Amino acid sequence: MSAPYVIRGSVSLPEAELVWRFMRSSGPGGQHVNTSDTQVELRFDLAATSALPELWKERALERLAAGGRLVNGGVVTVRASEHRSQWRNREAAATRMAALLAEATAPPPRPRRKKKVPRGVNERRLRKKQHRSDLKRGRSGRDWS
Repeated sequence: MSAPYVIRGSVSLPEAELVWRFMRSSGPGGQHVNTSDTQVELRFDLAATSALPELWKERALERLAAGGRLVNGGVVTVRASEHRSQWRNREAAATRMAALLAEATAPPPRPRRKKKVPRGVNERRLRKKQHRSDLKRGRSGRDWS
C-alpha cells in the first residue's frame, strides 16, 4: 500500500491486520485476464482489532451487522476488480475499506429538534393558495363577450 489509510482523526487501518487475497478477475484485459490475479479481496477482522477505540468498534460492529456486511464473527470483506492492474485494485479496496469503517464508526447524528413554523411562512403560503384559487375561479365558463 502506498500510504496509511486514515479512518478518522489519527486512527488508520493497520497494515498487519489486513488480509489480502487475489483472484482472477473478469472484465477488460483480453488474454491478460486469463493469466493474472488482478481481483483483490481485502479482509479486516473488526471484532479482534486493537487499532480502533472500543466505542468505535462496538458502533461499527452493530452497524455493519445490521447492514449485512460482516462475515463469520466480525470480519469485514471488500472486493475490487474494476482496474486491470492488481496494484490499482489494492488501492481501491483499501480506500473502500477505510471509507466503510469511517462511515460505520461515525457518531450518530444529533436528534432533530422540532421548531414552530414561523407565522410569516404560514401567511405567505395561505396568500399564495388564495391567489391561485382566485386565478382558477377566474377561468370559469363566464360569457366574456
